[in-house]
Amino acid sequence: MHSEQLLPLAALIIFAFGVNLPLGYLRETSRKFSLRWFLLIHLSIPFIIALRSMFGFGWSLIPVTLACAVGGQILGGRLRRSRLG
Repeated sequence: MHSEQLLPLAALIIFAFGVNLPLGYLRETSRKFSLRWFLLIHLSIPFIIALRSMFGFGWSLIPVTLACAVGGQILGGRLRRSRLG
């Protein structure tokens, strides 16, 4: 990886995590396996794919961005539960 790719990589990772925080927070208010629950989990994926493609990253970054998206969903859900409990 070249040094000029570090800033776009950081932006992609921050976006994947950051956009999923509020989605995970909202997901906690939905009934599990409902349409809304499904949409809140998958809503960010097309945007992450578009950003990854726009920055010129290949398939090798999919596990990294997926892990960040899942981490954002989990942390967002935990934040919601901690505010209620």
